[in-house]
Amino acid sequence: MSTVPDYPARAVVDLDAIRDNVRALRTTAPTAQVMAVVKADAYGHGLAPSARAALAGGATWLGAAQSVEALAIRAAVGPGPRILTWLYAPGAPLADLVRDDIDVAVAAAWALDEVADGARAAGRTARVHLKVDTGLGRNGIMPADLPAVLDRVAALQAEGALAVVGLMSHFALADEPDDPSVKMQTHVFEEALRTVEAAGIDLEVRHIANSAATLTNPAAHYDLVRPGIAVYGLSPVPHLGAPGDYGLRPAMTLEARLATVKRVPEGHGVSYGHFYVTPQDTVLGVVPLGYSDGIPRHASGGSLGAGGPVLVGGGVDDVAAPATGLGTARVLRVAGRVCMDQIMLDLGPYAPEQAGDVVTLFGASDGLARAGAPNAEDWAQAAGTISYEIVTRLGARVPRVYVGTAGRETA
Repeated sequence: MSTVPDYPARAVVDLDAIRDNVRALRTTAPTAQVMAVVKADAYGHGLAPSARAALAGGATWLGAAQSVEALAIRAAVGPGPRILTWLYAPGAPLADLVRDDIDVAVAAAWALDEVADGARAAGRTARVHLKVDTGLGRNGIMPADLPAVLDRVAALQAEGALAVVGLMSHFALADEPDDPSVKMQTHVFEEALRTVEAAGIDLEVRHIANSAATLTNPAAHYDLVRPGIAVYGLSPVPHLGAPGDYGLRPAMTLEARLATVKRVPEGHGVSYGHFYVTPQDTVLGVVPLGYSDGIPRHASGGSLGAGGPVLVGGGVDDVAAPATGLGTARVLRVAGRVCMDQIMLDLGPYAPEQAGDVVTLFGASDGLARAGAPNAEDWAQAAGTISYEIVTRLGARVPRVYVGTAGRETA
């Protein structure tokens, strides 16, 4: 493993996997355009290279929650691709967004006039997507308030300050496609569409589908789908299928070198609180990653739980080929409490590992149940969370190393 100097761990991001995942999503939703959501530093994978890789896979839109992300995307990809941002408070740099040709969602009446002010300052018409709360109870215009919003839209469109080009919403339970709320929200969305169209607005795009709805609900594809976690090769519906079942493969592999390998006697306590005590004379290994790097403390092991899974003995020394095969490797669980900077493994009494050997926390796998190697979903299960959090929370001090040709500056 060729690490970044002075740091004993890395996240290897396969840009070709991101490209290919977008291609698979285009096949899944053939009647819709694909917006690759690259918010939160592309779910921890790196905003600029991930955005370019998604475009290489055929995404025609890029999506980001916050204004600063949208501006960074435009700087990274240049003119051309459509970009949408949807989450901001009063005082956001709306003139900069309009000037950079970024579409802006409007989720409250107050935002219409702020967007219009930004458009006037930029000297161009703002492209707006109205966001309707169809039942998620989060950001969005309540359906009862939509007629009044449309009255204000009419005046601002007549002025040329803005043009409504899209209507959007978001499901609450898209990962449970048979839940009655999915049909209910679709009905509310359809009613909102009729209201908007009756106001004389010719919509360019209608969109409500996230990753789960893109994969499981073709009726929700409309003109545009907005996959997020699926772009990075993780399943939004792990109870229904692994990544490979949907033509996806995880793009991130997290690996580290063992920092310490030492023999300890039976009955030796391990980590804070001694929630793991060695059942025999054995060999302990210290992995230099901890909760400051995003390793969830809830994935502690021993009497605290099963512990996060780690592939031992499956690493490689080539930066272009992160560990994916099992070979003679074995999967072990975190022994005891996850610390700020390190986790411990009980390597067993006959462990051949030495300091400097590579271990893999998660990688391009369909998971322990399918492949025998852990993926981010396995860590999510160990921590009682979702795979989105596992990759997105990965700390900034863990260097990202990019492999593959898609998404590079020269691509």
